[in-house]
Amino acid sequence: MTGIANEPASRIPPGIEKPKRFRPTFHYELIACGLRGHELIGMDAAEIRAADAPFVREIAGTRWHRCLRCDSWLPLPPPADPSRPYPPDREHIALPLRGKALRDLFVLRLIAVDRALHFVVLGILAAAVFLFAANRTALQGTYLKVLQALQGSLGGTSPEPQHGGILGELSKVFSYSNRRLIVTGLALSAYAVVEGAEAVGLWLTQRWAEYLTLLATAALLPLEIYELAVRVSPLKIIALIVNVAVVVYLLYAKRLFGLRGGAAAEHAARALDSGWEALDRATPLP
Repeated sequence: MTGIANEPASRIPPGIEKPKRFRPTFHYELIACGLRGHELIGMDAAEIRAADAPFVREIAGTRWHRCLRCDSWLPLPPPADPSRPYPPDREHIALPLRGKALRDLFVLRLIAVDRALHFVVLGILAAAVFLFAANRTALQGTYLKVLQALQGSLGGTSPEPQHGGILGELSKVFSYSNRRLIVTGLALSAYAVVEGAEAVGLWLTQRWAEYLTLLATAALLPLEIYELAVRVSPLKIIALIVNVAVVVYLLYAKRLFGLRGGAAAEHAARALDSGWEALDRATPLP
């Protein structure tokens, strides 16, 4: 392949251009191809036409197949037993995601995994609260026996909890009314449902899920800041940083609530990296 070194920066395939900054450019296309393999067309075709040059070319008996995702060109021999006379026409080729659309897919699915973990944890907590409310008497008897055994080993005689930490927190839970426990379980269940809806919607790259995630995450930021003011811990700091990053990404990169041109600008930006026009712009000269 010739002419790549002299191509404008906007047309050089990812992984070929020299980085302009200390940190090399991050290409999601290369990651996707590393995970899923290249998207090649015409490997089963008997002949190559001039119209197929954007994605497959034949030079000196060797076929060069272009990955429609990362723009890599791979040399492969012609098929020994072709199943079609020519590569499919453009209208019959499903183009893979690339550019901004592929970046958004990676980021949104990463957030979706985080929300799915929240869904699982909250669901377990809600189930534990309901089980505790239904079996309070039996559990309280077991708790008092364990507490008395611990106090006996420490030389104590009073059955009342004199400990902090987990034992102290458990003693507080036993003082809650069943109504309070049920309300707590319902709140945890509702929050789990919201997190589950976010996870599914974000995984499927739905716009409504982006709005739901933004609103739900932003609503919890004041509470997280308050908890940090009361007691600082590494997990709380990490959670706050992650949630702030999610809010900023959704607002700025996804242009929610009309920011930076809104949905119209979002679609226009994705169109620049998608479709045959984008592939043609990145196609090196023969």
